[in-house]
Amino acid sequence: MSHYFDPTPQTEDERRTVTVEIWGRRREYTTSTGVFSGGGLDKATAILLAESTPPPPGTVVLDLGCGWGPIACSLAAEGATVWAVDVNERALELTAQNAQGLDVHTALPDQVPPDVRFDAIWSNPPIRIGKEALHELLLTWLPRLRPGGEARLVVGRNLGADSLQRWFIDRGHPTERVASSKGFRILSVRAT
Repeated sequence: MSHYFDPTPQTEDERRTVTVEIWGRRREYTTSTGVFSGGGLDKATAILLAESTPPPPGTVVLDLGCGWGPIACSLAAEGATVWAVDVNERALELTAQNAQGLDVHTALPDQVPPDVRFDAIWSNPPIRIGKEALHELLLTWLPRLRPGGEARLVVGRNLGADSLQRWFIDRGHPTERVASSKGFRILSVRAT
């Protein structure tokens, strides 16, 4: 069985085109099987984008777990420089294709130069990898935020959004719920 967090999906690569409207921009994207939400824009990511204002042009953003690139492409279309990171090679290929002409750098986690710092992290984090792996992932990338930076995460209430908020706070990361919609929370985690 293949999961969206497998580095090389074993499922057949069945491409499809989806149309998405975000922040007044209507775009077509290519998706596929073997990546997160290969059928189109998932509800959580749609809520994250709908309940958030894009950062100012020139902002350097990490899209952590980029999938086929809806967050990365939306932010870059608004003028951000985006590092789109995923462990899934098919997802990175799709993001690169979808981001043609935009300032998006696709990379496996260990391909991001260690000196790159981010003004923001935007993510629909891969909750289903398990709590321990998720915590390790978040603790790897949060220190790469510049002072005053923000991680903006969307997490389902039934998938542990409230306990994740407490976990951040217990580790000294100021965290607040900035929006709640249709069973999802948007958490704002501040750099320390």
